[in-house]
Amino acid sequence: MSYICPICNAPLAQKQNTWQCEQRHQFDCAKEGYVNLLPVQKKKTKDPGDNKEMMLARREFLNQGFYQPLSDKVNQLALEYTSGAQKILDIGCGEGYYSHRLFETLHSVVKPNCELYGLDISKSAIRYAAKRYSALHFCVASAFEMPFADDSFDLAIRIYAPSKIEELQRVIKPGGILITVSPGPMHHYALKQKIYSEPKLHPQEPMVLDGFTYLAHQALAYPLTLTRAEDIDHFLNMTPYAWKLSDSQKAQIIEQGLECEIDFKIEIHQREQ
Repeated sequence: MSYICPICNAPLAQKQNTWQCEQRHQFDCAKEGYVNLLPVQKKKTKDPGDNKEMMLARREFLNQGFYQPLSDKVNQLALEYTSGAQKILDIGCGEGYYSHRLFETLHSVVKPNCELYGLDISKSAIRYAAKRYSALHFCVASAFEMPFADDSFDLAIRIYAPSKIEELQRVIKPGGILITVSPGPMHHYALKQKIYSEPKLHPQEPMVLDGFTYLAHQALAYPLTLTRAEDIDHFLNMTPYAWKLSDSQKAQIIEQGLECEIDFKIEIHQREQ
């Protein structure tokens, strides 16, 4: 499978270290192996997506395995619902933690020829992902204008990332599976209590998507206890809550340790035929 041009939508062909379409729009491969398919004219900011500090914090936090139960559950559901998936997409893949673990699971169990593509708008995250996980295909691109042909993927995962429903309908094959992850009602509630006088629960309603059949949902909840200062610092800096905590509040949390609810809502959708 190849990419499509983010400017004219024509197929891109790779020639050595360059992707080019018939209109001669060119996109160079970075030395790490990824391709940047986010043209300057389509950027809303100079460096869109999570900044380097947030990316590094999330990378270190995930590498400690605190969210491995979520990764394991997504991988289990992927095996259960997609017995023949060969083309897989991770939308908003970040630094590739979930992408890599999903690929390893599928590749080793039943799908030795599967290919996984990771897409994120953050260049810093994609650079790290491509450098660390060379067996996967990564690109810098917008989830609202994905550089893939129609009906490209048997399976897609979307963990927290926003996207455009029309693009999901377009790039996922009829009958293909989409696994979404969003915050469950109690997710990070203890932390929110430190920030808001009246913290609100995340919505419980199912995420029904046009063009998809809602197959199932699963809740995954467990307590998170952090005692090491570096783990707490990484956890705070990878979330938007970091901007709402004062320096004194952060210092107090680091000194006292953090106990927090982890609550994920995992939903399985099937592209209508």
